[in-house]
Amino acid sequence: MDAIEELLTRGVDTVYPNREALEKVLRSGKKLRLYQGFDPTGAQLHIGHAVALRKLRQFQDLGHEVIFLIGDFTAMIGDPTGKMDSRKMLTKEEVLRNAQSYQDQAARILRFDGENPVKIMYNSEWLEKISALEFIQLSHHLTYQQVVERDMFQKRMNQGQDIYLNEFLYPVMQAYDSVAMNVDLEIGGTDQMFNMMMGRKLMRNMKQKEKFVMTVPLLTDASGVKIGKTEGNVIGLTDEPSDFYGKIMSLGDDAIIPCFTLLTNEPMEKIAEIREKMLTGTNPMQYKAQLARTLTAEFNNVDAAKIAEKNFVDVFVNKKQPTMNMLSVMMKRGQENCLAINLVLMTNHTKSKSEARRLIEQRAVEFNNVVVQSPNEMLSIKDGDTIRIGKTCFSKIKFI
Repeated sequence: MDAIEELLTRGVDTVYPNREALEKVLRSGKKLRLYQGFDPTGAQLHIGHAVALRKLRQFQDLGHEVIFLIGDFTAMIGDPTGKMDSRKMLTKEEVLRNAQSYQDQAARILRFDGENPVKIMYNSEWLEKISALEFIQLSHHLTYQQVVERDMFQKRMNQGQDIYLNEFLYPVMQAYDSVAMNVDLEIGGTDQMFNMMMGRKLMRNMKQKEKFVMTVPLLTDASGVKIGKTEGNVIGLTDEPSDFYGKIMSLGDDAIIPCFTLLTNEPMEKIAEIREKMLTGTNPMQYKAQLARTLTAEFNNVDAAKIAEKNFVDVFVNKKQPTMNMLSVMMKRGQENCLAINLVLMTNHTKSKSEARRLIEQRAVEFNNVVVQSPNEMLSIKDGDTIRIGKTCFSKIKFI
């Protein structure tokens, strides 16, 4: 399998209009201009984003012009994709605050300097300049039927739920990104297919140009749940190495094969062997450890991966206290007797009292290696005691 064949097959769901047409262009030697858009509705890029980012990197390595588009304008509108309720509209300040570290995070995969660097663009550069008349003229190229046919809008209408006009206009705005940048190809997850195909239609109508669309699979487990995007357990590209390693190890066994396939360069023959061995009874833990080590090294470096693995083995296999990343909880004399829920809040590992209560009730909190039984359990605390919350958050108590 050569580089172009792998580019078009591994980690690819569908190519529009078809794979053969894109392969012909790629083998002709033409340099393509392509992009993926990221609406900064949150501050963190996670491993789910890495699937398409790795595909962008493949195009970059083959010499094509890659654009990392930050949708600072469209983020203020709110992408309705996959949402049965309307998104909260963000202010420009919120969007820019979320986007400020996107380049540093994406740089774990893409090259923004050196040979053939990825170019960063913001869609406010053109969308803020469109007048009302120009937007009406732009909308003339798309129809009501084309927009309303998306399955999410159909579900809302069937359930009698509202569709706000800003949501209806979002795909029109996003579609114009392709036209404004005059791209040859757009890449995105399968959940973005509708928006990307709108861009394809708009490009054809406005520029008489055929834009290719490539969708990549969503990173999901066997039940279709997105991996690494769970509320409160996002696996961020720039997570501290030991946290990152620990979060990978906490994934279900059914995440091993998708992660190897979409997030690593492990040969497909080797991945098939891993799948077969797990099906025939081999303990998946060794392969999950291999995955955690590989990904931690890829997003950080080999030395960081070795340290993270040793720390994980010490803590979870050998039951030692961690030798790194042990935060301190400063307590005043007179607080030696403290309710468990209050001690959890003092660690700053939880955002609210209700979250602290939930973690204790789920038996996810240990005090001196003993599981805390109740949020109202009275703990007798002394200097040097330890508390563990979840699998990777450790703190040592110090009295002042």
